[in-house]
Amino acid sequence: MTPPPERAELAAALREVRRRTGLSLTGLEERTPFSRSSWGRYLKGDTLPPREAVRALCRLAGEPDGRCLALWEIAEAAGSGRAAHAPPEPPPPSREPPRQEAGAPPPPEGTNRNRPLRGAVAVAAVLAVLVSVVTAAVLLAGDDTPDGSAHAAAPSGATVAPPPRCRGASCAGKDPFTMLCGVAPDTLTTYRAMAGARLELRHSPRCGTSWARMWAAEIGDRIELTAPGPPRSAEVTDALDARAYLYTPMAETAPGTVVRACFHPAGAGSGPECFEAEVR
Repeated sequence: MTPPPERAELAAALREVRRRTGLSLTGLEERTPFSRSSWGRYLKGDTLPPREAVRALCRLAGEPDGRCLALWEIAEAAGSGRAAHAPPEPPPPSREPPRQEAGAPPPPEGTNRNRPLRGAVAVAAVLAVLVSVVTAAVLLAGDDTPDGSAHAAAPSGATVAPPPRCRGASCAGKDPFTMLCGVAPDTLTTYRAMAGARLELRHSPRCGTSWARMWAAEIGDRIELTAPGPPRSAEVTDALDARAYLYTPMAETAPGTVVRACFHPAGAGSGPECFEAEVR
């Protein structure tokens, strides 16, 4: 089975750290409380590792554990139902002619190696602290959302998603996940390129922003988002990017805005493939 995108991202980060340790699975077993088979499952994304396993691996590599713990928080939140992501479907293995698929569900996000997520300590803080703090505040006293509307009292046992860290113009040029705009976004449209890469235009109603993402791509492929403001782009720079979801920075958008994305393949002589959608 393909792991959920959040767990796949964590597994990819752990594999990077494990390579820096120079240890085999047996070596990890000898130096940690976790078995060889357990490490195999953790590194493949088959199982969410215990938090202590993540910390132990980072200690062995002599690296700060902030980024990996941030990814662990995201994966744990998604697995426990605290993240409002619908289970995605896997991408098709074959390459097909380009077509635009309105509302198609996304496949697993692979390793989801989102470049701006390298500063994910902030995400960890928000997910680890704000989820509990904001939830308690809302349930007990009520609070205002960033757009000024009041929360209704949540039913007992419900979890309130933490508020986004920006809205509208203040989000422009920033990463959708670091800013918590990637919680339950709308998929405006999906497109499959001639080379097999898949692309989507996404919109966050709660942040008032849109962005593009790309997966199943090749090194050197680039996606560019055109919306109000300067173009925003993201490029596949290595093998991990090629197996991951790659996101453009956000642009401020409102209902009725037409958002356009162009896929620029790495191959010489191949022109861009563009598609667009209107923010609903």
